[in-house]
Formats: sequence, C-alpha cells, structure tokens
Amino acid sequence: MKSIREIYKVGKGPSSSHTIGPEQAAGIFRDENPDADAFQVKLYGSLCKTGKGHGTDRVLHEVLSPVPTEVVFCQETPSDVEHPNTLDFTAYQNGAACGTMRAVSVGGGDIRIVGREEPEDSEIYPENTFAEVEQFCRFRNLNLAEYVEFNEGSGIWDFLETIWRAMKQSVQDGLHAEGFLPGPLQVERKAKMLYEHVEPTEVPQVRECRIISSYAYAVSEQNADCGTIVTAPTCGSCGVIPAALLYMQQQRNFTDEQMLPGLAVAGLIGNLIKHNASISGAECGCQAEIGSACSMAAAALAFLFGLKTDQIQYAAEIALEHHLGLTCDPICGMVQVPCIERNAVAAMRAMNACNLAYFLADTQRISFDIVVRTMYETGISMNQRFRETAEGGLAKMFERRRR
Repeated sequence: MKSIREIYKVGKGPSSSHTIGPEQAAGIFRDENPDADAFQVKLYGSLCKTGKGHGTDRVLHEVLSPVPTEVVFCQETPSDVEHPNTLDFTAYQNGAACGTMRAVSVGGGDIRIVGREEPEDSEIYPENTFAEVEQFCRFRNLNLAEYVEFNEGSGIWDFLETIWRAMKQSVQDGLHAEGFLPGPLQVERKAKMLYEHVEPTEVPQVRECRIISSYAYAVSEQNADCGTIVTAPTCGSCGVIPAALLYMQQQRNFTDEQMLPGLAVAGLIGNLIKHNASISGAECGCQAEIGSACSMAAAALAFLFGLKTDQIQYAAEIALEHHLGLTCDPICGMVQVPCIERNAVAAMRAMNACNLAYFLADTQRISFDIVVRTMYETGISMNQRFRETAEGGLAKMFERRRR
C-alpha cells in the first residue's frame, strides 16, 4: 500500500475526483507541453455528467490559462475508456496536435497517467489487508498507530499535525460563514445556525448531535463553496472525520498531539479501503466516499478511546457495512444535496459504531476485509446512474419534481 499521505490532501473543493485530481493532471500536461498555443480536454463518464456542477471545467481553465483551452463534455464514452473519471488531453501548436495524455482521476485527489508506470518506491506498506496488519502488529507488539510510524517514519507526525490544523481551520471557517452556496440550488449555509441555536430544554444527547452536525456542515459547506479542506478520504466526505474527532477532543480535553495517532489509524483504514476497493464515488457510489470516511472516523475514535485492535477493526467494519449500497446521486451534479447532510449523519454514525464495537467485538461474524471486498463488488455492480452521474436516485426525482 501507499503512504497515508495519499489519503489526506489539503486543497480546494468541491470534489477530489473532479477538481483536485484534474488540477494535478492539467498541471502535468501543461508542464510537459510548454510550447503549446492551444489545449483541448475531453471529459468522459462521471466527469462529463457532473463536471459542470463540480467545477471541473473551471479548474482546467485556471490551470491551463492563459493558453486557450477547449473543454469538451463527451456524452459518448469510447470503448477503450475503462474508468468513469477519465480525461483526454491534447496540446496543439500552429493547429497541429503536438502532445496527448490520458489521465484517470481515481478518487481522493489521486491521478493515474495511462501508459506510465508509478514510481517503484510508492508502495511502503508490505501488508495489504487488515488481517495481515493485525498479524504483524501482534508479532511486533505494536498498536496500529505505531505500525503506521514503523512504515512511514517519524516524519509522519509533522505531516499529520499539518493535516489536523487544516481540518480544525476548515471547521472554524465554516462556522463563521453565512449566506448561500454557489449554484442554482440556492442552498443556505446552516453550520453557524446549528452551532449557535441552543434550545432552553436541550438535553446532552441533542447537544452532542447538534455540535457534531454543525462541525460536519461547516467543513462540507466550505468544500461546496470552493474553500480549503482536507480530503478524508475525499472532498465530498471531508466533514466526517473533523466533526467526530474535534468534538471528541473537546469532550476529553485531548491535546492536538494526542489526536495525531487517531488520524494515523484513520489514514490506515482509508488506505486499506482504497487499496482493496475504491474511495471514488464515480466508481463505487457514495458508499466509497461517505462509507469510507465513516469507517475511518469510527476506527480513529476507537483508538483514541483506548479500545483494542480487534475492537477498532470491528468499529471500522460496522461503519462501512451500514453504508453498503449507498448511491452517489448529487442533485444538479453539485456536492451540496444530499452530500452535506450525509457528512453529519456519518459523523454521528461513526460514534455509534465505536460504541457498538466496545460492547460487541466478541460477537463479530463479518470481518473488515470482507466488508471492503463486498463494498467494491457492490459498487462495480451498481447501475452507472447511481455512481456520481446525477442521472438517477435523488437527482432524477428532484428534476422530475421541478417539471
């Protein structure tokens, strides 16, 4: 597996697969074709269906500017295009093509250039399943955070400190912002209202839900407004981990340094899902984004609460299992409805998964590794309309209602 640094990326929303990934690919192609006087970029699959709402064309124009760039939304996908987040770049000089590149935005802000090998040193984890990780940790008497450091090196803590700082900043920025999110839906920001609205008869359970939800809304609204967030593991699911972990930090009076091992464990879980399945909504539906984020958050909480490795594994399994089959159906192709609300629900579900694992780990029948494989099989079997195309599910019903 690759470094967990590939899971956490600081960048601008609204979509890791539709903006951060294409931004990287466009930068590579621009640098490789410095003499081009025109560019053309063809978008296929999900990038075509929801690229307008996600801002793919905007970010491509920004990166390739000032060279004139034509962005083509291709309704027909060629037979040789295997991934739904595929871009074809062509550079021109004096009207003739002088360079081409096919890139795939695989989710989480990562890209793959078709026909090019990845660096040999990109794989740093010899273990590829949770069962293998657990066996190694038992042999070396390591906990999961120590296992991450064992493979990543001590420098991982400085990296995670930067990530945690960016996560907390995205919460604060979102809690102070008001107004409406961009786009035709006219979605009003709700984080500040949620955070400040206290009922006189509010009970502790309701307060917990309100505060965690306000944090999740804050980050997700920042993402929808093209603000700076951290992929965890994607832009569309960026609010889950900051919401759950920040609330827990405040309740337990943990220092920022004490939070970092939790982020390490969350990154490890995200890594396992990405390696063995997918974190791309275009490839496997929203279960791959929100489901993965919830699983990561549940594992982080379980570790920070001092649970044992088998309980942490169970918390991650519960969280992912109960998102199986979740479709990716953003209304108008925008990461707003139902995406923002789902971040809040998943943050609360991560808390519940952690609590269940504390009591019931001894009764577990289904392993985390099995659920990961199931999620992938479910995702690739899902009708394409329910995988970030905005052509099915809520997106379709919403359009029918408006007619």
